[in-house]
Amino acid sequence: MKNLLIFIVLAAMLTGCMSYTSIFKYTGIYKVGLEEVESPKNIKEQFGKTKVVNFMDQGVTKYSYEDTLIQIVWLPLSTQFSFSLTNKSDHSMKIIWDEAVYVNVNGLSQKVFHSGVKYTERNNSQPTTTIVKGAKIDDLIMPTDNVYFISGEYGGWKEHPLFINFGRTAEELSTVKSLYVGKVVKVLLPIKIEDTTNEYLFTFKIEDFVTQ
Repeated sequence: MKNLLIFIVLAAMLTGCMSYTSIFKYTGIYKVGLEEVESPKNIKEQFGKTKVVNFMDQGVTKYSYEDTLIQIVWLPLSTQFSFSLTNKSDHSMKIIWDEAVYVNVNGLSQKVFHSGVKYTERNNSQPTTTIVKGAKIDDLIMPTDNVYFISGEYGGWKEHPLFINFGRTAEELSTVKSLYVGKVVKVLLPIKIEDTTNEYLFTFKIEDFVTQ
C-alpha cells in the first residue's frame, strides 16, 4: 500500500497532465539547511574545519560560507538553490557550469543550469560566468531534469519541485515526506581562478517538513 501511494503521487507529478495544486489538498514546505562545505585542499589546510553560518534576512533563513577566495550565501527554495557569490580573491574567477553537479537524495548526479539559460537550451554546453575581483553575482542552480514542457491551452514550461511536497490525503503526504526528511543533497560548484579549478561541494540536509 505504501509503495502504491508513492507511485500514485510520483506518476501524477511526472505526467504533468494538470496542476498538482488542483488535485492535492495536502501540501507543505521542507526546511533545507546547509550542513557542511568541502573546500579545496589548500583552503582546508588553512582554515581547518569549515564553518557555516545561518542568519535571518527579511524573515527568511539563509546560509553563509566564507574563506579567503569566496563568500557565498545560499537560499534553498522549492525548485532551485539560489545563491549570491562574492569574489574575495585578487583575480577574476569563473564558474564552470558544464562541470557543476546536483546530487539528489538517491545519490544520482544531475546536470544543472542557471539563471539566463533558456529552458530549451538547458542541456547544451553553458558558457562560464566571470566574476571580477571584489564583485559578486546573484544566480541559481536547478537540475535540468526538473524542467518539462506541457502542450495544450494550459501548457507551457513547468518546474518539478526538488522534493515532492504534496498528497491527496494526510497519510499520502506523510508517506512522501518520509522519503526526504533526514536525507542530504549536494551541489558541486567548480570555480576557476587563473589555471586552478577549485571544487566546492556544498551538502544540504532536509531537516524538517511543515504542513501548510
